Amino acid sequence: MIASALTFACQDGMSRYLAENYNVITVVMIRYWFFALFVLVLAQAQKGGIRRVARTPHLGMQIGRGILLAVEICVTILSFVLLGLIGTHAVFSVYPLLVAGLAGPVLGEYVGWRRGAAIAVGLVGILVILRPGAQVISVTALVPLAGALLFAIYALMTRLVADTDSAETSLFYTGVAGAVAITLVGPFFWTPIHGAWDWFWMLMLCAFGVLGHFLLIKAYEVAEAGTIQPFAYFQLVFVAVMGLLVFDERPDRWTVAGGALIIAAGLYTLIRQARLGRRR
Repeated sequence: MIASALTFACQDGMSRYLAENYNVITVVMIRYWFFALFVLVLAQAQKGGIRRVARTPHLGMQIGRGILLAVEICVTILSFVLLGLIGTHAVFSVYPLLVAGLAGPVLGEYVGWRRGAAIAVGLVGILVILRPGAQVISVTALVPLAGALLFAIYALMTRLVADTDSAETSLFYTGVAGAVAITLVGPFFWTPIHGAWDWFWMLMLCAFGVLGHFLLIKAYEVAEAGTIQPFAYFQLVFVAVMGLLVFDERPDRWTVAGGALIIAAGLYTLIRQARLGRRR
């Protein structure tokens, strides 16, 4: 799981570099072509092949969640360009709290007072980062929050289909539906990639995306989600180091303090949920 977090952090750094020089949708579209190829090969290798993996009673929801993730990735990479890696991830870390808060009305899984308090602490962390009393909140500052909300909805949709669909089926539609959707709009925003060096980073971005998902799948094969999910926060650590050393990002003390509150609240929520799951 830590290796997966490091891989995704490197992917985020490459995404920021490429998106600063090329249209975001172009970068995401090429990345999705490789991702779709990966899930097709993975599905064909399963018993029954693509026909069995693609079978689902929730076709509309599976396609919808695949499209939603593609939109979320575009929003988040745009945020990398506007706010940097560290600022984006500091805000984006609120998504586990959004999942816990929305699980009540969507899934009927209402949280107790402890996790409710953790969600409140996380929202305070967001306010610390955005500081609405000190300045007018810009649209730019809300971009990573929009990305976190989209990813939380995607996570809830994934949980809704998990009762009947396997992880392979959900991964299949994540890659294929997202690739088809972004390919339909991508040509209108196409930016030619120039130079062997930028193509090298584009290919590395695609390779790291596939590697990250492969490591994530392997992690979930050998351990419970509640046990290893807190280790995903290592991605913020790796991103912070990359932002400082590679992109010369210097987050202010409010971003650091707010991010710390969000992470602490998110870790508590994940650990509490894992304990309750073991009791049940």
